[in-house]
Amino acid sequence: MPAVASSGGGVSVKDRINELVDRYHDGVAPIVALGQMVLRRQAVRFDGQVDDSVLLAFTELLRRTNKVAPGVGLAAPQVGVPVQIAVMEDPAPVPAEIAEARQRYPLEYFAAINPEYRPVGSKRRGFFEGCLSMPGWAGVVNRPLSVQATYLDVAGQVRRRAFDGWQARIVQHEFDHLRGVVYVDKVEPRSLSTIEAYLANWSQPVPTKAARELGFRLD
Repeated sequence: MPAVASSGGGVSVKDRINELVDRYHDGVAPIVALGQMVLRRQAVRFDGQVDDSVLLAFTELLRRTNKVAPGVGLAAPQVGVPVQIAVMEDPAPVPAEIAEARQRYPLEYFAAINPEYRPVGSKRRGFFEGCLSMPGWAGVVNRPLSVQATYLDVAGQVRRRAFDGWQARIVQHEFDHLRGVVYVDKVEPRSLSTIEAYLANWSQPVPTKAARELGFRLD
């Protein structure tokens, strides 16, 4: 179960980033649990609150923390910093059957600063998701199958990328965190399950059985 951190109270974004980088320079940061105010606030845009070397160290801290958790993405508010920075990385260690059904393929590591996304097309898919800030639970979220994202990389370069399938899901989940939105805000309520119940009953490649027996929509 992830450790719990405070939201940092009245500490500035600059001071909070510096504090985390100094304290966990070769380790991982505690992850904020759902219920902390920082997860429900609109994060501020990154506008040079720290210099380039500290920014790189902070994104690397997010990356290490995400890997150890383990997760496929982590947003700055999840370590108590209300700033628009998130990292994503998914080695997609799943059987071929699941990879194909969920369109889950490896996502190479990247950091996104001040990101935005918009749906592409009208197709949607519902799959179970979890969150490092709400350990022990999973629920089905219907999301656009494809998105177009715009963000800055750590060098300050504008990036525009299209994401499909599970990669699009990861992007939406993490970018939502930067706006104070957690996946349970979008979950199909009747799908919400403990991880134990999910693994015992609903872990099929596509949650068709769960939708039928629990009574919710997949699109």
